[in-house]
Amino acid sequence: MRENGRFIKGLFATRVAPGAALRVIFVTLACGTALWIAHAPVAVAANLELRVVDKSGNGVPDVVIVANAAATTARASAAKMPSFKTAVMDQQARKFVPQVLVVQTGAEVSFPNNDTVSHQVYSFSPARSFQLPLYKGEVHTPVAFDKPGLVVLGCNIHDEMVGYIYVTASPYFAKTDPDGRAQIRNVPAGSYQLDAWGPRVADTHDVLARELTVTDAATAVPVEWRLQKPVRAHVSPGPRDVDWDY
Repeated sequence: MRENGRFIKGLFATRVAPGAALRVIFVTLACGTALWIAHAPVAVAANLELRVVDKSGNGVPDVVIVANAAATTARASAAKMPSFKTAVMDQQARKFVPQVLVVQTGAEVSFPNNDTVSHQVYSFSPARSFQLPLYKGEVHTPVAFDKPGLVVLGCNIHDEMVGYIYVTASPYFAKTDPDGRAQIRNVPAGSYQLDAWGPRVADTHDVLARELTVTDAATAVPVEWRLQKPVRAHVSPGPRDVDWDY
């Protein structure tokens, strides 16, 4: 029986929105009574299967990919709250490890020095400028990153050290692995712009941006970038550059 958006059979009832799709399950009780139980639809989210390759088809690692929700999708996207778990940017063998780190706005990052020498970490970036005086071990408290943007790291003692923290307001982001692959899981249906950035990627933002629509029926959405320009031999920008714009 149906009554004002309610499906009733025996002792069971489930309210659903008028016109909404239903998942109906046929159940037989021990007494032999058969029931049709209607369930409200479960929200569907898709996994974005991403790959970035160079002109020769080789995977490009350490590329940050962010799915930014369009205005009509922002409400659903905001439902995924950030965990604010402290991320780690280590220092080993006179390198930042990892060289590229992605965090959501509001996250904190710790900077342990597990190297055999002391380091003095700094950034001049507009998104977050700071300096950690010369140290080894875990001396300094984590640094909060409250503004989206690219934060370029350097060491005042070792100029060859360069690291990147990409801060995004979106909860949907990933970084490519050595094969150029990445996955963004549980992206709700809606419209998104995919933005990509990497320290060795020379293609411009307008070339890399992608418009993407995730439908209710989608479970896996493949997206590939084939770079038009050769990858840079060296990472860019450097820690003392002040004119980058990402």
